[in-house]
Amino acid sequence: MNAHSPSGSGYWYGPDDRLDPPGAVLQALREYRNAEVARRRSTRDSMGMGETDLLALRYLLRAQASGERVGPKDLSRILGITSASTTSLIDRLVGSGHVRREPHPTDRRSLVIVPTAATDAEVRATLGDMHRRMMAVAEELSAEEARTVVSFLRRMSEAVAEPPAPHRGLASKN
Repeated sequence: MNAHSPSGSGYWYGPDDRLDPPGAVLQALREYRNAEVARRRSTRDSMGMGETDLLALRYLLRAQASGERVGPKDLSRILGITSASTTSLIDRLVGSGHVRREPHPTDRRSLVIVPTAATDAEVRATLGDMHRRMMAVAEELSAEEARTVVSFLRRMSEAVAEPPAPHRGLASKN
């Protein structure tokens, strides 16, 4: 153990060349998350939109690529926002030229939300180089290394998603 934390890992306290292997792994994950968050913030800023707007565009572009039709209710459900917030979101994205409202092809009472060709090009230009660099790094992994990384990240996702145990706080009484 070191003086920084009870577990012996300096993970919570910044870079430390003396981290134990688990602490070094968690530190590397934190550095990756920080880099990803900074990149997403930069992307949002360059496109002049918020996090929810960018998430909506990403979903709409994926749906379009797979031939899926997306309506306002679908966006509300996927993004976990109210119908009023979804209407405001769609209004913003229509106003900025990122999406169009179109009549549903088989249900005249419904609308579908469609990303514009310019949006697809903008997202590709903004994120394309980063995605290519990330893919190049992933392609360097052997099949066994890839299985190990995927297994590890899935287990980490499960660990993060697990609800916290009830905690009694620092000043709990016995």
